[in-house]
Amino acid sequence: MLTNYLKTAFRSLRKQGGYTLINLFGLALGLACCLLIMLYVVDEWSFDRYHTKADRIYRLNVDIKFGGNSMNMAVTPDPVGPTLKRDYPQVEQYVRLHQRGTYPVKRAGTINTLREDNITFADSTLFDVFTLPLVSGDPKRALTQPYTVVISEAAARRHFGNQDPLGQTMVFDKQDYKVTGLMRDMPANTHFHADFFLSMASDDYTWGQWLSNNHHTYIVLKPGTDPDVFAKNLDVVTEKYGGPQFQAAIGSSFSQFKQSGNRFHIWMTPLKDIHLRSNQQVELAPNGNIQYVYIFSAVALFILLIAVINFMNLATARSAGRAKEVGVRKVLGSERSQLMTQFMAESVLMTSLAMLLALALVALLMPLFNDVAAKTLSLRQLLSPYWLLVLVLLPIVVGLLAGSYPALFLSSFRPIAVLKGSTSTNTSRRGVSLRSGLVVFQFMMSVVLIIGTLIVYRQITYIQTKNLGFQRDHVLTVNGVNVLDKRAETFKQEVLQLPGVVSGSVSGYLPTPSNRSNTSFFPEGQVEQAKAVNMQNWGVDHDYIKTFGMQVVQGRDFSRSFGSDSSAIILNETAAKLFGGNSIVGKRIASYADGQLKTFKTYTVIGIIKNFHYESLRQNIGGLSMVLNPNSGGAAFRLNSANLPALVRQIEAKWKALVPEQPFSYEFMEDGFDRMYRAEQRIGTLALTFAALAVLIACLGLFGLAAFTAEQRTKEIGVRKVLGASVPSLIALLSKDFLKLVVIAIVIASPLAWWAMRQWLQDFAYKIDIEWWVFALAGTLAVAIALLTVSFQSIKAALMNPVKSLRAE
Repeated sequence: MLTNYLKTAFRSLRKQGGYTLINLFGLALGLACCLLIMLYVVDEWSFDRYHTKADRIYRLNVDIKFGGNSMNMAVTPDPVGPTLKRDYPQVEQYVRLHQRGTYPVKRAGTINTLREDNITFADSTLFDVFTLPLVSGDPKRALTQPYTVVISEAAARRHFGNQDPLGQTMVFDKQDYKVTGLMRDMPANTHFHADFFLSMASDDYTWGQWLSNNHHTYIVLKPGTDPDVFAKNLDVVTEKYGGPQFQAAIGSSFSQFKQSGNRFHIWMTPLKDIHLRSNQQVELAPNGNIQYVYIFSAVALFILLIAVINFMNLATARSAGRAKEVGVRKVLGSERSQLMTQFMAESVLMTSLAMLLALALVALLMPLFNDVAAKTLSLRQLLSPYWLLVLVLLPIVVGLLAGSYPALFLSSFRPIAVLKGSTSTNTSRRGVSLRSGLVVFQFMMSVVLIIGTLIVYRQITYIQTKNLGFQRDHVLTVNGVNVLDKRAETFKQEVLQLPGVVSGSVSGYLPTPSNRSNTSFFPEGQVEQAKAVNMQNWGVDHDYIKTFGMQVVQGRDFSRSFGSDSSAIILNETAAKLFGGNSIVGKRIASYADGQLKTFKTYTVIGIIKNFHYESLRQNIGGLSMVLNPNSGGAAFRLNSANLPALVRQIEAKWKALVPEQPFSYEFMEDGFDRMYRAEQRIGTLALTFAALAVLIACLGLFGLAAFTAEQRTKEIGVRKVLGASVPSLIALLSKDFLKLVVIAIVIASPLAWWAMRQWLQDFAYKIDIEWWVFALAGTLAVAIALLTVSFQSIKAALMNPVKSLRAE
């Protein structure tokens, strides 16, 4: 029986070749999009779940409100982890990570230096918390001694080739480290990556600071521990051990600090939630966004539904061609259940063929998708038992869903009526209403995607073109200038002599992702929490403000003519307001000069600069100060040359003349700025692509329906032409019904899209307004695409010779 069903299904599909191709391609495209998005979503959900103790690992974060500034950070004071392990038996283990920027790294005894980014100090307990298998070395002892390092297999290949690195010596910024472990490369689906773990005992840090937040701290809770109950202990620990430092720093107790509206609250994030649900300051790496997972899951469902609706629409529309077949089968004794099984078999066969074509499309599109989505997805993932089950069940489920209504519809025909020639079922009110509703639903989803894509691109364009308060165009940033030591200023002066170099500055603090340092300041002689201002404090040189084109709105810039500027400070507008406004210029403010909070350094405010964006546009501009303390972590040069590549080579030559053994690492500031919004750019590109595919699939169905409608009204068109109807009037006649449906879809889709995109824009402190013309443009595009799709069949029908259409009944 099954063989008979399949044979009949093949014959039916082959007989209606055009209908089959439209349905097959539409279903294949929908399934391919669905598979790609499913791979993306599953990968996003998989982050950090490979760790054996993932369900019990929590990262500690700190939420601070103090001195007019609020901060949510993924780092905590260094004593928190050890204190919790010592005082609370619920804590099985802890580990702290401390990123210390980029280092020049080489194998001892060689001159081949590489600039490495993924370098992190870690406690010796690292391998007790995270599942990071070692190829060689003892995980219990690998990081217990100072100046030891565990390296990844990729790092070993870069520095040692095929040699065993264990026991060898590597040089990190002039300091020798012994390799005590070789670690397997960390998988891509983790919220942080490291190629080098340096022992925390080697870190040059002033330990025991409860008011400094510099360490990423993770704890493992013992099985059975309620995390919500345990979290209540975190404030207790902060007050008990950090209280004395609060008292010394601001002259009030921790409880008084909280009662005055301030906040210093440590809280926990489950490890498995970090990638998708954490967007704190000082994350170890850019994270994903749970909103995008939900959005793309919905898009996958929308596209698949559009493809399924195409199938249902075309199947019910083509029912006239199957009416006599149904009548004959019923007269010969076929039960309705048998007919339904036949039609469902055709549907499943169609979706199975579509799945094969979809897999070919996925293989073809996978490299492009990976490039746009910044993923490393592979077709090999589809060979896992989970995905094989999906590949088998998905076409069956889709086939049954898509074929359910056509099977019910076709099997319900009355044999006497259809054998007498009555085929009015296609134009029955029920059939027409259903198809109309499905077309509206298709285009409603397509319009939502079009509007969403337009708004995403407008927001990205707004970000890229907004006046940020500094000039980033043609600014070259050089990394790791600290290797020059005292020659950093020499390097700067030599580069400034090159034609095309306008200005330059030595500082590791940049308006794009770079060094950050928060410090509390007080009016001179008023060390009390009510007077404190917590703000960024950047060490810069005399030429920093000029190089970045920042605007001094009151007072003056740093000047070599004033020797007293070594104790001068410049504030941004936000910081000036926190100190009382423009009257702060000329007054003195102070901050602690040491980690023990015993000595102060006093500064004179000499100027106020216009606010500029030094963080993402998701955040409001906070307080910021600048002092003359050149940080040689980097340098920046403003260039003005028609041949930038040649000028960069000249700058590199200056570098090599001073430190020939050190790599020259640079980037243009525009690239660093774009990195902050790369996720949005990727989402915008993916949204545009899937919106276009959704519209294409919807148009395939509309094309098929238009062809069917034109075929059904062939004689009507012939009569109208004989009676004098013009071609334009006939095109309008055939098109208007479809255009009405598209207009209805636009009306329904617009408020839905407005609500969804308004929610998305809430993540940005600085955002566009959602304007009416976006909806008008999306509607116009939808109407134009639908009209273009329908017009082809309408024109074809309107130009047909009426003699042919009226020749026979």
